[in-house]
Amino acid sequence: MNTLPPSGQHGQNSVLTEETQAPVLEFQHVTISFEGPPVLNDVSFTVAPGETRILLGPAGVGKSVLLKLANGLLRPDSGSIRLFGEEIAIMPEEQLFPLRKRIGMVFQEGALFDSLTVRDNVAYQLIQQRVADEEIDERVREALTFVGLEETFSLYPSSLSGGMRRRVAIARAFIHHPELLLYDSPTGGLDPVTSTTIIELIVKERDVHRTPSLLVTHRIQDAFTLCTHHFDKEKNAMVPLPEGTIDLGTTFLMLDEGRLLFDGSLHDLVNSSNDFVREFLE
Repeated sequence: MNTLPPSGQHGQNSVLTEETQAPVLEFQHVTISFEGPPVLNDVSFTVAPGETRILLGPAGVGKSVLLKLANGLLRPDSGSIRLFGEEIAIMPEEQLFPLRKRIGMVFQEGALFDSLTVRDNVAYQLIQQRVADEEIDERVREALTFVGLEETFSLYPSSLSGGMRRRVAIARAFIHHPELLLYDSPTGGLDPVTSTTIIELIVKERDVHRTPSLLVTHRIQDAFTLCTHHFDKEKNAMVPLPEGTIDLGTTFLMLDEGRLLFDGSLHDLVNSSNDFVREFLE
């Protein structure tokens, strides 16, 4: 399989992660169905502070449903979901609002409002919170600069390319410095060059701010890029890690038919003996 990177070991040549702390997000034996077989069946995993989890799997295996459970948009039939240490599986809706404000969400296709300018799209949550206009302008410009789109401040989404709209959506997720980022197929439908630009922004956020993240994708190359690259502040660019090393803070989950059949490192993933994992990677 020619797309596989070198498989690094968890040793001195690997990128070290932060000390183990309480999980930011924790699923324990979560099951959910919609008038049929379970979409997710007995799923358990965690996202630790500073950790990036990449959720792989083909279409229709429950990846987007899992993200909606993570921010309380859906409730499981059974099991426990703890967000920032609080049980949300049975939490009343009004108590979820403060927790959701601590999450940044990048939706499939960007999900921008066509009737709002880029400034108002990025600042949507701040506007709802009645933040002063001067502070909004400053924070929007900071977020747009981070994603390389400061010139789009007064434009409308219809005037932007698909890749630029996706970067605006990322700026919107970043603007309030979230404590957890959820990415729903952030490169879906984009060409390879634009996809690399989006992945570079995700690597930049990971390495500059160390925000814990859960990223859904079916693109193997994007996942491997996240594991084998880091953001160089001096070069202001994503660059490869030394050969044979990986970012240990970036790990993998894989779903098939609603069950979590893999949870581990890139090294473990590429050396898995599971037939479904091997077929998916190939």
